[in-house]
Amino acid sequence: MQLLYAPTCHNLSLRSLHTRPKEGLFSSLEKWLHLSVNNQPCKLPPRKCFYLKKTRALNSSVQAGYSAVSTRNAESDVLKALSQIIDPDFGTDIVSCGFVKDLNIDEAQGEVSFRLELTTPACPVKDMFEQKANEVVALLPWVKNVKVTMSAQPARPVYAGQLPQGLQTISNIIAVSSCKGGVGKSTVAVNLAYTLAGMGARVGIFDADVYGPSLPTMVSPENRLLEMNPEKRTIIPTEYMGVKLVSFGFAGQGRAIMRGPMVSGVIDQLLTTTEWGELDYLVIDMPPGTGDIQLTLCQVVPLTAAVIVTTPQKLAFIDVAKGVRMFSKLKVWFVSSLQSPSNCISTCAMRCCSREYVVQQFGIPHLFDLPIRPTLSASGDGGMPEVAADPQGEVAKIFQNLGVCVVQQCAKIRQQVSTAVTYDKSIKAIKVRVPDSEEEFLLHPATVRRNDRSAQSVDEWTGEQKLQYADVPEDIEPEEIRPMGNYAVQITWPDGFSQIAPYDQLQTMERLVDVPEPAPIGA
Repeated sequence: MQLLYAPTCHNLSLRSLHTRPKEGLFSSLEKWLHLSVNNQPCKLPPRKCFYLKKTRALNSSVQAGYSAVSTRNAESDVLKALSQIIDPDFGTDIVSCGFVKDLNIDEAQGEVSFRLELTTPACPVKDMFEQKANEVVALLPWVKNVKVTMSAQPARPVYAGQLPQGLQTISNIIAVSSCKGGVGKSTVAVNLAYTLAGMGARVGIFDADVYGPSLPTMVSPENRLLEMNPEKRTIIPTEYMGVKLVSFGFAGQGRAIMRGPMVSGVIDQLLTTTEWGELDYLVIDMPPGTGDIQLTLCQVVPLTAAVIVTTPQKLAFIDVAKGVRMFSKLKVWFVSSLQSPSNCISTCAMRCCSREYVVQQFGIPHLFDLPIRPTLSASGDGGMPEVAADPQGEVAKIFQNLGVCVVQQCAKIRQQVSTAVTYDKSIKAIKVRVPDSEEEFLLHPATVRRNDRSAQSVDEWTGEQKLQYADVPEDIEPEEIRPMGNYAVQITWPDGFSQIAPYDQLQTMERLVDVPEPAPIGA
C-alpha cells in the first residue's frame, strides 16, 4: 500500500481521477488534488497511487522528449543562420560545404560553440567567415554567447593512386614554370611560397633544377646541408623562416654534371623520399625546358596546378608556349600567369604578348604584372625573399594577390575533381561533370564497365576484346569512385577489378537519355 503524505491535512477531498483536466493527460496529479490542511497522513487507493507513479514517469519522459526536440530545434536554428554565409569560391553556403563541425548548444545558458573547418589555413576569407558566423548566430533571440573556432582540413592529396610515402600528406603541389631561363621563375617560386606561408599555410619548396639550383642563393637556412634518416632511408629537409626546403644544391654536390636519365632519378629520389610532413602547398621550381625531367615530374607527381612565368618579349613566349602545351596534354590546370614588364620592349613584342593574347591563346584568365625592381633582384641575391624583407611593399602586395588566387583556384580544382564523377544510387546511374566544364551527363554503370580498355579487358597485342558483353551484369554497381589526378577516376567494382576511366573516354560513351525514376528509400 503506497502512502501519500500531505502535511497538516485536516480534510482531504479528491476529484474523480476518471475526469481529466483541461491541462492534458500529462499534467501533474498534484494539480488535480484539492487538499485541506491536516497533520494526519492521507492514504490513496492502490489504483490511484499507481496512476500517480505512472503519471510522474510520463511527466519525466515528456520533459526529456521536450528537451531533445528543443535541442534539435536549436541546432536547426543555428545551422539555418549559418547557411546564410556563402563561400565565394564554391558559390555554396558553408553548411552545405561541410565546414561546420563540433556544434554544441546549451540552450538554458544561451551558449553556442562550433568549429569552422576550412579547406586550407591560408583561406583569404577566413576572418570574414569567423566574423559573419559570430554575427548571424548572435542574432538568434535565445543566444547570449557564441564561440567560433577556426581550423583547416588535414593535409591530404586528392589523387587516389599509390603515392610515395613522402607525398601522402601534401594537399596541393604547385608547379612554377617558364620553360625559359632567366625570366624570374625561381624568384616567383620562392616569393610565392613565403607569401603562402605568411597567409598561415604549411609550405615547402622543391628546387627541381639539378644543373643550376637557385634555392641555395635565394634563401639562407642555418643548416645548408640535407640530412639523411639512416633507419628510414629518407631525406630530412632543411628549413628557413618556417618553410621546408629541398634542393640538389643542399646535397653538398654543387651543380650536377650527369646525363638526363641519371638526373631524372636524382629528382625522383629527392622529391619522393623526403620527409615533407603535412604540407598545404608544395611549390616546385621547375627547370627550363620540356624534356625528360619535366615529363618525369608531371607524370610522377600529382600536380594540382601550374603558375606560368614569362617576360613580354616574343622570344620568351616561344618557349613558354611549349611549356603550356606540355601541361595541357598532361591535364595540368593553370592557376595564373605572370608577366615581368621592362622598359626595353619593342612594339611588336608588346603587341604579340599582350594580356588579350595570353587569354586567347592559352586560356589563362588570371594574369599579374610583376615589375622588375632592383630590390627584387637584390633580395634574391642576398638570401632573403622580397616578401619577407619588405612585407608592406609593392612587390609583396602583388604576390599577396597571386597567393590569394593560388589558394582560391586550388580549392576550386580540388572541389571539381572530387565531385567530377559520382554514383547516384537512387537512379542507379553514374553522374559525370568533367572539371572546368558546365556539362553534366549520366552513364549506365554497365556501359562504363564494358568500355574498360585495360589489358584485362582488351588484348594489348591483337586488340581483341577479352571482356564480353554478357560478362558484365546489367545491374552492376560501382563500390567506390575516387579521383585519380586531374584526368581520370578510379572505379572499384564488386568483382574487385579497379578500372581507370579517363574523363576523355567517359565523354565519348553512350549516355543515358531516359533517366530512371529514383528508387524508393530502402530499396
